[in-house]
Amino acid sequence: MTERTTSTDRNPTRRDFIRQAGFVAAATTIVPRHVLGGAGFVAPSERVNVAIIGAGGQGMTNMRRLFQLSDVRVVALADVMEEADYSRFYYGGTAGRLPAQALADKYYQAQDAKYPGCKTYVDFREMLDKESSIDAVVVATPDHVHAIATLEAIKRGKHVYCEKPLARTVYEARTVAEAARAAGVATQMGNQGHSGDGIRMTVEWIRDGAIGPVREVHSWSAGVFDAAKHGGRPSERPPVPRELNWDLWLGPVAHRPYHPAYAPYTWRQWWAFGTGVLGDMACHNLDPAIWALDLGHPTTVEARRAGGNQEATPYAAQVYYQFPARGNQPPVKVTWYSGMMPPRPEELDPGTDLVGNGNGILFVGEKGKIMCGGWGGSPRLVPIRKTREYQKPAPTIARSKGHHRDWIDAAKGGKPASANFDYSAHLTEIVTLGNVAIRTGKKLTWDGKAMKATNCPEADPYIRPEYVNGWSL
Repeated sequence: MTERTTSTDRNPTRRDFIRQAGFVAAATTIVPRHVLGGAGFVAPSERVNVAIIGAGGQGMTNMRRLFQLSDVRVVALADVMEEADYSRFYYGGTAGRLPAQALADKYYQAQDAKYPGCKTYVDFREMLDKESSIDAVVVATPDHVHAIATLEAIKRGKHVYCEKPLARTVYEARTVAEAARAAGVATQMGNQGHSGDGIRMTVEWIRDGAIGPVREVHSWSAGVFDAAKHGGRPSERPPVPRELNWDLWLGPVAHRPYHPAYAPYTWRQWWAFGTGVLGDMACHNLDPAIWALDLGHPTTVEARRAGGNQEATPYAAQVYYQFPARGNQPPVKVTWYSGMMPPRPEELDPGTDLVGNGNGILFVGEKGKIMCGGWGGSPRLVPIRKTREYQKPAPTIARSKGHHRDWIDAAKGGKPASANFDYSAHLTEIVTLGNVAIRTGKKLTWDGKAMKATNCPEADPYIRPEYVNGWSL
């Protein structure tokens, strides 16, 4: 299969036409927003052209979700890998530029014989420069490229859906949120459970006082990463696969020899590229606490870890966040567990385990406890019989039409998606700050506004990393 690219289109684009028509009409009459639009605005009647940056397993999963939206078309994609075997990964099968292109072409050509084909690129910057029809972008790269790819799209006025975590560090997350806010683009982070009914019920129950004031939260993911078994960077020097542009894959990270322990899908276990179990899963499982308890910046963060080193993430860790009182809500201690489970509540029914199949959250209130499965699973009171007895409140939070649907509607001038960057960047800051505590091994006194661990200057490189090879935010 031959890779396809396009040259710059010198004809007026659809977006140019909409803007020009709006400016002419505005001179003679009052024009509604859906005609005038704004930066990157797409009229409600228009189809949204989406590009994918990162066509690995999660990139192709997102593409399949977009196939379900009749007013969306995937028109281009970029990935540094031509094709890779993902059979040992949760996604299975193959992924990369060519498999993703074939998937898009097959789907859209079945609907429209005139579909010109999905354009493919190795470098996402070239794609964004050349494909003038792109309205919105999905970023599904490894973590170390999230912020850079997202900002490149925002600079060009594109709406952005970025996989979780939104960024690899606190500074990156805040920078991305500020840029999106200034550009006025529609955004969404890929913590899909945030759009479910379960997390909304949890927020409503806690705000209803189902368990009284909450002073303690436990959240966990029992998954284990084993990169630490290397003891450091792999010493072997296998050849770079023909299908992979290794230098572009590294992006802003200092050069190191290729090894399959990094790519295509085990990068999350390495600090240079990923954020470990905490960064992978807390954006899902800790999300209900941030929303329900309206948690701002923590005052202190500390951690214990098992395994891991300055190269590899630990295979188990506990992170302790202390949050101050908020209005009439008391201070709350939040404990995160990577690679392990919290203690089983004594009140839990005999023979019953914590819900979530190794992922979940437990709220401890003055009047009781609520547990939920991972990814924003539905709440249950402890013991379970209390759930049946509880007079549940009427819904007060609008239900989602779908995680991708809400983002596309926002791109068309609708209300912001609920996991937009204003919310999800703050969630990401809290999550990635836990990794700073893991890496320094110290209890951090945190000044959230200044993004500073005031008692630990050695934390600075983990909060705001350096970029190389000409990359910058």
